[in-house]
Amino acid sequence: MKVYIHTDLEGVSGIDNLEMIQTQSDRFEESRERLTEDVNAAVAGAFDGGAKHVTVLDSHGSGVENIIWDKIDKRAERDTKPTKRWWGILDETYDATFFIGAHAMAGTINAFLDHTQSSLQVYDWYYNGRKCGEMAQWALVAGHFGVPLVMMSGDEAAVAEAYAFFDAIETAPVKRGRGRNDAVLIDPDEAHRRIHDAAARAVPRAKEAEPFRLTLPIEVILDFTRSDYCDQHARGEGVERIGARRVRKVAPTALDILI
Repeated sequence: MKVYIHTDLEGVSGIDNLEMIQTQSDRFEESRERLTEDVNAAVAGAFDGGAKHVTVLDSHGSGVENIIWDKIDKRAERDTKPTKRWWGILDETYDATFFIGAHAMAGTINAFLDHTQSSLQVYDWYYNGRKCGEMAQWALVAGHFGVPLVMMSGDEAAVAEAYAFFDAIETAPVKRGRGRNDAVLIDPDEAHRRIHDAAARAVPRAKEAEPFRLTLPIEVILDFTRSDYCDQHARGEGVERIGARRVRKVAPTALDILI
């Protein structure tokens, strides 16, 4: 059983304000520690649940400065985040994927740091008419390879989103959003226990879980917050502008769903 762990930063336990995820902040190192601890809890849970191989991808921002790799469980394989292959080495050989540190999609009420890709530019993102966030995006890419998303951790709004999209998924709520820029945290040990236990439960469930797929080709609709942001992206290959703030693209596969 091979497990691929995808990570983000906003939904990590112990992070309760925007300053903590800003790389120039005095508290960014604290956030790196929190992310590393959450990942280690997931890695340990995966192995305790029966995994034989675990790969971890640092996928927040540039993906090169968030996880403290010297402190990661030595049993885990490190992946990198190439520019054009943002899903790293994920392929058909994996049996399941986790999403650690997930946040809710843009426009979700009482969701901590809700956004979809760009909190500044993106208003809504749709695939085949359904509004989606970053969890669905990752699950679609994993689904391309036949890999189901079976476990996630994040704030309560992200957990609710996961249940709305995926049937066989284990979740670990690690905080509660109190508006976009504030969160109520739980005890770190409790958060790590939840992550570990959800990961351990998820591994055997991978056999029953269905990969997340949409009918191909996938119609991609992206609404921007301002027309000038739309100006920039409307020039992309295969992108059609259909409104002042809206573009459309037809993606032949799930690997082509970003604009």
